[in-house]
Parts: sequence; C-alpha cells; structure tokens
Amino acid sequence: MVSVLFVCLGNICRSPMAEAVLRHKINERELSDKILVDSAGTGDWHIGKEPHEGTRRILDQNDISYENMLARLVDSEDFQKFDYIVCMDKSNGENVRKIPGGKDAELMFFMDLLPEEELREVPDPYFTGNFEQVYDLINAGCDILLERMIREKL
Repeated sequence: MVSVLFVCLGNICRSPMAEAVLRHKINERELSDKILVDSAGTGDWHIGKEPHEGTRRILDQNDISYENMLARLVDSEDFQKFDYIVCMDKSNGENVRKIPGGKDAELMFFMDLLPEEELREVPDPYFTGNFEQVYDLINAGCDILLERMIREKL
C-alpha cells in the first residue's frame, strides 16, 4: 500500500482539503485498497475539530466528501506510516523536520508538484479567505501526485 500525509498549520483548511480531494480521485480510479491518504497539522489549536467552513463549502460545491475528518497533530509515527509527507508551505516543512525520529518518509512541498506556478507555497485560506484558489491548486497538484504514486509505487 502507498500512503501520503498532507500537512498544514492547523489541519482545518489546506491539508484536509488535499486529503479529501486526493481520496476522491483515488476512489474514482478504484484505488482505495492501494493508496492511503490522511492529513495532520503542526499546530494544536484545532485538534479534534472538523475542517474549516470554507473548506467544507468548496468541497461540497465539488461533491467531495470530508466525512469523519478531524484535525490532528503530525507525529513521529507518521514518518514510519507514510511514504510521502507533503507540506503546504516551508514553515510547516521546517516544523515537520524538527519532529524527533522523523526520517523514513519522503518529505516534499506541495507546490513542487506544480513547478509552472509562480506561487511556491499553498496560500493559507484561513488568513486569505480564498478557498477557491487553494482548491484549484490542490486539485491540479493531486492529479500529478496521484500519477506519480501510481508510476513509482504501484
């Protein structure tokens, strides 16, 4: 089984959106028995909470389920559980790198999947309010990530 963990700050906007979008694409391709996807945050403000209202709204508009998704913290066990840990920005990537014992998973930045984009980090819609822009970036990047996982791991 191939596994990917998306990481953002609070695990209520970007990373759960990416988790839901990629899971939707995996289900469409009937690969749910081959690919595991999850999300987590580096900050503890929202642990146990469901995705942000803006994230839920954009996912609803695109008929993408976010059922049973609750915010959690990334931890050292995630490095053994996941093949890929995909960070939404450099700050979260730096925080993930500081986790003791975290060595096994491949750490990458989401926007590296979209090299043609001028943005090098996925903007945080918690602060910008632009959930549509973030959805468009995540949707495009998840297509590329899924193809990469199929090519490299399945």
